[in-house]
Amino acid sequence: MIRSLWRISVVLLVLLSGCAEPAFPRDPDGTLERATNGPLLVGVSSHPPHAEISDDGTVGGPEAEIVEAYATTIGATVEWREGAESELMELMKLGQLDLIIGGLSSDSPWSTHAALTRPYTTTIGADGKAVKLIIAVRLGENALLTNLERFLAAEGLRA
Repeated sequence: MIRSLWRISVVLLVLLSGCAEPAFPRDPDGTLERATNGPLLVGVSSHPPHAEISDDGTVGGPEAEIVEAYATTIGATVEWREGAESELMELMKLGQLDLIIGGLSSDSPWSTHAALTRPYTTTIGADGKAVKLIIAVRLGENALLTNLERFLAAEGLRA
């Protein structure tokens, strides 16, 4: 009897373990899933030389190149939205943006409004001090954050 219960327990354990979805990391709002082969909604605040917006609305600079390269890896098309950091953070809070770039630093005052990637590079600020740059990601969208950070690491982008 005990032997039969043991076998049944093992069989049930094996069957049930195959049914579970990976729980972490995940996006409560499905941002990574939506952006994959779809639009990646990115806010940009002009902050030369890191992120620049030309007169015709074209977004350029190293941060824009990073975002475009990342988007390629997930089959996404970047949809840019220009604005001031405060405006962009509000749009992100409302779920209208996935990422924000624009020379954001690791000591950003926006850390309560957005998840921040690990610093991907270090630059020298106007005051001569080192500044570690980050990309802001919508709060709670941990699958997107993790996927982006893996991309940054694979590209050798670490401060």
